[in-house]
Amino acid sequence: SFTMNTYLFVYDLMQFCGHSWIFTNMIIRFMSFGKDSLADTFYSIGLVMRLCQLLSILEILHILIGIDKSRLFPRFLQITERIIVLFVVINSQEEVQGKYIVCVLFFLWNLLDVVRYTYNMLSRTGIYYLPLTWLNFSLCIPLYPLSVLAKAFAICVSLPYFESFGTYSIKLPFPFAFSIYFPYVLKVYLLVLFIGMCFIIQNLFSERKAHLGTGNIKKKRS
Repeated sequence: SFTMNTYLFVYDLMQFCGHSWIFTNMIIRFMSFGKDSLADTFYSIGLVMRLCQLLSILEILHILIGIDKSRLFPRFLQITERIIVLFVVINSQEEVQGKYIVCVLFFLWNLLDVVRYTYNMLSRTGIYYLPLTWLNFSLCIPLYPLSVLAKAFAICVSLPYFESFGTYSIKLPFPFAFSIYFPYVLKVYLLVLFIGMCFIIQNLFSERKAHLGTGNIKKKRS
């Protein structure tokens, strides 16, 4: 309906503005301060980044209620990966926030999202530019595995701090005599992260084939 389409357009516009601001801010800061800006990335743009990622949870709701035709499970995996790494790993450990890997991770996320939300906004209005369509469904194929490697590296960097500070590790009192050592949870999640990557990459290739097939391109041009 027109109302739902307008709502989705506004949502994509808000995400585009947020991620564009982050991406532009990162580039300007790097050009102005060089390597010194990398360690300060989280402190300068972390709040907006967290707001954008929290807002992205709505995309799961969009799929569930049927106003977005994307596949639920791949989108759910991508969103939860970011939420876990950003809020559980990076946000909880101040020592990790100043690492260069945070800047690399934010750069990859925002580069993908600026392209994706630009494509989504235009497609809501029925506008399709072939270069943008190609970029949206092609750029994610090499960059998504790189972002997964960056997430895994961020988790590995955080492990010594979780071990020394005991963050999120829980020891239940008697009579349960049960404890959760959070570094072990993160190590198991690393395996889940790479298994999910294989599934999502397969989905990205199928989406690319569906949208960039000869017949679909001719249809969008017409």
